[in-house]
Amino acid sequence: MADVPKIKASLPPGLIVRLGKTVWQTMWQVMMARLAPTDNSGAYTRPASAFRQTVEPDSTYEPAAGRYRLTVGMGCPWAHRTLVTWALKGLEAAIPLWRVSPSPNEGVWLFDHPGLGWRSLPELYQTAQAGYGGRSTVPVLWDTQTQTVVNNESADLIKILNSAFNAVATRPDLDLYPEDLQATIDAWNDRTYPAINNGVYRCGFARTQAAYEAACTLLFDTLDDIDQQLAHQRYLAGDRLTLADVRLFTTLFRFDAVYHGLFKCDRRRLCDYRHLWPYARDLYQQPGVADTCDLDTIRRDYYGNLFPLNPGGIIPLGPDPQAWLAAHDRTTMTATANAAVAPLANE
Repeated sequence: MADVPKIKASLPPGLIVRLGKTVWQTMWQVMMARLAPTDNSGAYTRPASAFRQTVEPDSTYEPAAGRYRLTVGMGCPWAHRTLVTWALKGLEAAIPLWRVSPSPNEGVWLFDHPGLGWRSLPELYQTAQAGYGGRSTVPVLWDTQTQTVVNNESADLIKILNSAFNAVATRPDLDLYPEDLQATIDAWNDRTYPAINNGVYRCGFARTQAAYEAACTLLFDTLDDIDQQLAHQRYLAGDRLTLADVRLFTTLFRFDAVYHGLFKCDRRRLCDYRHLWPYARDLYQQPGVADTCDLDTIRRDYYGNLFPLNPGGIIPLGPDPQAWLAAHDRTTMTATANAAVAPLANE
């Protein structure tokens, strides 16, 4: 008797697809809830920083060379803005760096070099505050004398680094937050933070289509407006480099390499902008800034660690970092209204 071929039972392809999508979408929502908290509309909301002390004379935290450590992750844009300020001011000798890298398996920052007393950043935070249960983020300004976190808010730290350590800086005369421009700088920060700095995260971490589209529209409307204004002035606040530029730069540096693809910020690339792209290269080519920029680490940290956005873990090769060295031709520009040039308000 001839063998009767066995018929293997299988699930209908449509059922397999629906089941797979349901399982993955459920897992994605759970992982995104831990990675990026949202409001009721599905829009990403960034948690507040927990440590907000300052450094000033005659206080608990007095400025001194060698007393503090700046803890940074090279891939993090918030840490990068402190690193750029640190480099521009010439604080390399006065404030040594501690570097951390994200662990794709543990979901925490790990110290690059052993022997500091901690393996992970949460352990450092626990030293600063026993029982600490908040987010263990970079940047961190650590006080070796009191063994605590002085501040972990980048917006505060760039101001501290700009003014508190002039006595030990190699470029003390460079003032990135001058009194006569502070209102203009603050106005720019009020606009660029929600729309661009945090705006790219609101695109990438959105949990609904409506939240994504709102964030993406605001992001590119703001970039378009800034591009127009930079046709007439070298920097955001006029003809002087300020903290407003530092804050914008670290997002622009990651834009084409990460945010355009991974975060779906894809209406335009930075290199498509007539004025923003040369402006960004101008900032990159400022003394010391290029040494703070590491595209390989940035690509690895984002694509290799944000599993919900890139579950395959494949890391892109481009773009070419040499493009940042191209001439920008902005050194001869003068602002038409100098310091009075103010940002257009968000609609």
